[in-house]
Amino acid sequence: MAIPDYQSLMLPLLKQAARGETRVPEVADKLADDLGMTAEARNQLLPSGRQKILHNRIHWAKLYMAKAGLIDLPQRGRFVASQKGRELLARNPNKINLNVLLEYPSFREWYRGSNVSDTGVVQAGEELASTDKTPEEQIEAAHLALQSALREELLQSILQNSAGFFEQVIVELLVAMGYGGSRRNAAAQLGRSGDGGVDGVINEDRLGLDRVYVQAKRYAQGNSVGRPDVQAFVGSLVGLGATKGVFVTTSSFSHQALDFVRHLAQRVILIDGQRLADLMIEHNVGVRLSRAIEFKRLDEDFFAEED
Repeated sequence: MAIPDYQSLMLPLLKQAARGETRVPEVADKLADDLGMTAEARNQLLPSGRQKILHNRIHWAKLYMAKAGLIDLPQRGRFVASQKGRELLARNPNKINLNVLLEYPSFREWYRGSNVSDTGVVQAGEELASTDKTPEEQIEAAHLALQSALREELLQSILQNSAGFFEQVIVELLVAMGYGGSRRNAAAQLGRSGDGGVDGVINEDRLGLDRVYVQAKRYAQGNSVGRPDVQAFVGSLVGLGATKGVFVTTSSFSHQALDFVRHLAQRVILIDGQRLADLMIEHNVGVRLSRAIEFKRLDEDFFAEED
């Protein structure tokens, strides 16, 4: 079973809280059992990899119901249904969602604190109720969308420039990743076309104790690199007595090319356009910081009094 959205978790969460004080991990296990969730769904993480999706959605459901006064927080990390929450359950609602919570003045007042329009009217009630994603999930989804758009912009910018510029991009990236020593040393070695069928060679370490041979293909999307190109590159490595190679393209590799490198004596890494763009973003090559947004969480240890 898929993980329910956080609004769908509100009613079963409040029912669990009505049984007595509990914690998010305890409730997560009980709800997962009741819903028949698979182990994979229980352990599925947010894109950041920092928190389980189920725990995140329970956290937000708990927070919103607490702001509506349906849940009390008697001590650190624990929660229980309030008298108001028990009264709501006594009415046997078929669901609890954000439209229901907006009927409670305490929730409306809390939300009004950061969501007031120029006219003083709360605008986001409809927006909250129209999504099944938690605020954290919305932020991560937006971040992934921006990353995807940035990848496309990077690859298009590379394709619009010369082959020499593409080689310089590779130099910048490899140096940023710790290869090749200085940019000057790396640039002196990379870009020497015709050197035994490879585009260049770069030091794997600053002392030059080991070297990596590089092949670069600036192809448009849809024009994938096939096995013959990769096989020719590997043949060049054999001829040079080399054991390590990196093949970089702005497009993609065919399935045959990917299968071919899995069973080689040489260590050959294939970097397609998407991975190239990801590495450029990760190592700040061709990109700059536009805006940094800092999100903070409560430091529960700070508020834990010693006995």
